[in-house]
Amino acid sequence: MKLSMPRFDQAPVLVVGDVMLDRYWHGGTSRISPEAPVPVVKVEQIEDRPGGAANVALNIAALGAPAVLVGVTGEDEAAESLSNSLAAAGVKARFQRIDDQPTIVKLRVMSRHQQLLRLDFEEAFDTDAAALASEVDGLLAGVKVLVLSDYGKGALKNHQALIEAARRRGIPVLADPKGKDFSIYRGASLITPNLSEFETIVGRCADEAELVAKGAALMRELELGALLVTRGEHGMTLLRPGHPALHLPARAREVFDVTGAGDTVISTLAAAIAAGEELPQAVALANLAAGIVVGKLGTAAISAPELRRAVQREQGSERGVLSLEQLLTTIEDARAHGEKIVFTNGCFDILHAGHVTYLEQARAQGDRLIVAVNDDGSVSRLKGPGRPINSVDRRMAVLAGLGAVDWVVSFSEDTPERLLAEVKPDVLVKGGDYGIDQVVGAEIVKAYGGTVKVLGLVENSSTTAIVEKIRQQ
Repeated sequence: MKLSMPRFDQAPVLVVGDVMLDRYWHGGTSRISPEAPVPVVKVEQIEDRPGGAANVALNIAALGAPAVLVGVTGEDEAAESLSNSLAAAGVKARFQRIDDQPTIVKLRVMSRHQQLLRLDFEEAFDTDAAALASEVDGLLAGVKVLVLSDYGKGALKNHQALIEAARRRGIPVLADPKGKDFSIYRGASLITPNLSEFETIVGRCADEAELVAKGAALMRELELGALLVTRGEHGMTLLRPGHPALHLPARAREVFDVTGAGDTVISTLAAAIAAGEELPQAVALANLAAGIVVGKLGTAAISAPELRRAVQREQGSERGVLSLEQLLTTIEDARAHGEKIVFTNGCFDILHAGHVTYLEQARAQGDRLIVAVNDDGSVSRLKGPGRPINSVDRRMAVLAGLGAVDWVVSFSEDTPERLLAEVKPDVLVKGGDYGIDQVVGAEIVKAYGGTVKVLGLVENSSTTAIVEKIRQQ
């Protein structure tokens, strides 16, 4: 399946559901309490993170998509902490605040990256369902997807009214369900239960065939557009009426903490669908995102650069031969990670020791090296009849195999000036004995503050000399 990064900046999403504050107390443990056989934690750091539906909205914003959040809190310090964190992340939060009830807080005591204890401060909210529905109705016109993030804490009491309001506007509804009654999600575009939640409703599934059959029956019963069952280490299964089941393997390299993984799945799904992705591609992106987030400690969001890098690994574009479009996306990710981009260009018709030494020196000027290669037509114009000896695809394949080279791209013009204007490398490198002002594209690079460097060539290493020697023999 071919994946690409959607335009998340054009994908507004509305999240409605149970918001909570995930609070972490971090500290060291060096002794056992004399009062009871429990470790004593010396609290050294207190950390607050948005949780529940707030974490869903935070994940959407971290991907670069506009996020609006509607939920219920108390009128207390925890609500202020939530509001401040969400505002800093760019989430527009609309809270229904209830004076005599506390904001839901889940306190985790952590030591050496291990959770020792969790304390939950919560009461089911007496939500004003009509006011919440009115708030949502006024916001639907400005979004492309509605997410119902249901933790069963009382914020969502009118699921059907919200689903019907979105459907009247043609807006997809994604629901992360809870409880033993999934009929409240009837008519949703997609629900995303984990395997345990799914089997609570349909009964135990002995194998994938039974899971698919029971899932299809549930979709018919509840008039669902699709069903995504998340299955932990067994990945995900997407079911759609009239389509074969799509099974995606788990992508996690190392599972550190599964807290909030479901939030990451539905947030990535929502943002991708809002950006125009088809459902299978959106699910594949969500699967990659989940593989990233379970490698983090606690409730966490993944960023667009993190997801982009995972997509590049999936498509084999982390290194090697790229199209210009792939290259520009890859460069954006590299810059987001603070990497310096180096650019050089040439024909590289017959690769020799001089080229290898030069490219190693070029790579040393930064973190990533792009080698732009003249295509066959431009080589013929520059070098004359009979050149190139090797076609552009073979030349690029050989260059991509060098340890010093990160990315290889071709260009058809006689000079790389158009390519330089688009790529905007931090450093432009050329080999030779001429001045910097003689380097083609130097003025382009210097105009935006880039650096131009000329490196010496290895003596007695020349493609032209090699070709001439072969001809003489």
